[in-house]
Amino acid sequence: MGIGLILAAEIAFWVVLGGGLVTRYVLRRRRLSNVLLLCVPVVDLVLLTVTVVDLRSGGEPSWAHGLSALYLGFTVAYGHYVIHWADGHAAHWWGGGPRPQKPPRYGAARARHEWRLWAMTLAGALIAIGVLEAMLWLIGDVAGRDRLRATQSAALRAVLIHGVVAATYSIWQKRPPAEAAEAPAPVGTARDTEVPR
Repeated sequence: MGIGLILAAEIAFWVVLGGGLVTRYVLRRRRLSNVLLLCVPVVDLVLLTVTVVDLRSGGEPSWAHGLSALYLGFTVAYGHYVIHWADGHAAHWWGGGPRPQKPPRYGAARARHEWRLWAMTLAGALIAIGVLEAMLWLIGDVAGRDRLRATQSAALRAVLIHGVVAATYSIWQKRPPAEAAEAPAPVGTARDTEVPR
């Protein structure tokens, strides 16, 4: 099993998603588009099935098997978010809908957005770790197990790093330009020392 299969799964994800959205907004076939969009998770199931079959048939565990588990976890966790994002843009471009609202950029709203993304990263990592644990149980005590364990560690590191990034948005909240302009100037600046006329 190689990286080509994972790349094919990623391409298939976007092709099926794009096909569903074109069918919905350009061809105006909503029922057919719903069927196509429901097929998006099938791509993940095919990848998982191929990975399991490869391991069951004696394939030595490799970083590609681990990467397929990570891909599966994160596409399941982020799938609804990505589909909602793509649907909003397709509705705007082809369906005459309003421009999709951008994520918040400032303050507590931005921090909450970042923590929601972190929660999806956590969910994706937990799914990937669970799939990898199932793979380890499936293959038993064979050479290459350490590669799958290393992938589990990588998933945990991704959660930790993303958590640190999200925390920075909570600790150092960026203020909107209007608030920054209204903020009092530090003592000793030109505003404080200006002579009244």
